[in-house]
Amino acid sequence: MLLNLYTTTYEYDKDSQKKSRQLLRQQLEFEKDIERENELINLYPQMTYQTLEGFGGAITDSAGYMYAQMSEEQKQQVVQNYFGRDAMKYRMVRIPIDSCDFSLGHYEADSDPEDTEFAKFSFERVEKYILPLLDAAEAAYGGKLDIMLSPWSPPAAMKSNQERNHGGKLLPEYRAQWAEYICRYIEEYRNRGYHVTKLTLQNEPKAVQTWDSCIYTAQEQKEFLRDYMWTALCAHGLDDIEIYLWDHNKERVFEWAQTIIDDETTHMVAGMAFHWYSGDHFEALRMIKERFPDKKLLLSEACIEFSKFAAEDGPNNAQKYAHDMIGNLNEGMNTFFDWNLILDQEGGPNHVNNFCDAPYLYNIAAGSLQERNILDYLWHFTHFIENGAVRIGVTRYTDALEVTAFSKDDTIVVVILNRTEKQLPAYLRLGDGCAHVEVPAKSITTGVIRK
Repeated sequence: MLLNLYTTTYEYDKDSQKKSRQLLRQQLEFEKDIERENELINLYPQMTYQTLEGFGGAITDSAGYMYAQMSEEQKQQVVQNYFGRDAMKYRMVRIPIDSCDFSLGHYEADSDPEDTEFAKFSFERVEKYILPLLDAAEAAYGGKLDIMLSPWSPPAAMKSNQERNHGGKLLPEYRAQWAEYICRYIEEYRNRGYHVTKLTLQNEPKAVQTWDSCIYTAQEQKEFLRDYMWTALCAHGLDDIEIYLWDHNKERVFEWAQTIIDDETTHMVAGMAFHWYSGDHFEALRMIKERFPDKKLLLSEACIEFSKFAAEDGPNNAQKYAHDMIGNLNEGMNTFFDWNLILDQEGGPNHVNNFCDAPYLYNIAAGSLQERNILDYLWHFTHFIENGAVRIGVTRYTDALEVTAFSKDDTIVVVILNRTEKQLPAYLRLGDGCAHVEVPAKSITTGVIRK
């Protein structure tokens, strides 16, 4: 058997004060296992777990605006790298319903809650920035992308605080109308030929934000799902849409699953969506898989917030991504959505200055496109782990190396993360074969084994 290795490290240049990426490619042969006991990473393809459904990112109003500012050559670079079949291989996108913080400002498709027939419904803002990027992404992909829609807030007039920002609640008398509004959004995309397949009911339902937000308790979300949203989807022939609950950080995802999913609602729920901003909490995902083995796990949003992490600390920020990816995958994650596909050099535009990193940053004044370290690290997962791959069993000799592995057809892909300052040895063992690997300090390595 042959082992092809791809390792990313960064070298610091004292003159330029920058860290440059080094991608090392190696090909090794497996040798006969000599009953080695130490420094092993074991692969067990006979132990199988969840199936990967794919990777993607978010097309927000801000991302679409930044895409519109670029040259044709830069536009092609971005969409081909993300959605082409030779690089990142994204196959899905997340799109907000109406505005979110990563919008140039607030917008709603229909602000009149009494317009029950949606005579005033307008897709003009979506057409301006989101659809051009979506169309280019699908052209690069060569087919229809799976789309997940997520609302940040109902129209202001339907809420207790009468504004999109600062939380507030959906007024009880507008629950049915809000469910119809969401169906109208889905139908608008589908009628234009787009492939909406997934829906979350509310982005971050526990967070009172200075931007578009709306608060639910778990019981309120259960009632909205059971009594209004599911009924509306069925009435419109949209019950093929996969519904994901929660759509917030992992620390309370298990409680929400436990509160909402029961004999009455289980057929309505495809799985749980989660973010990463409150820390690892990988055990919460494990408990969901144990308690609800038929439910999928979907990371709906992750990014480096510049309010928490330094923008110039790119390699370490990228390693945070990889740590979270491996932890989530090893506890059952089926689907991963990164946040904005592209932002400006500050991490915007964002109408409340909630600036964040993205795999691509574009400087409008300079006309320059920057690939961030996050892009390098995501590639180690998204390029190699194919849609439909199944996670397999892994054991490792040290927690200094973080490892996940997937199998599809005659190929096994293993990703190894070393966040330490030391190079670490490893013997990758598969069956009666063993391959010696040196894992550099502060690196990520993807190994591809073709049996």
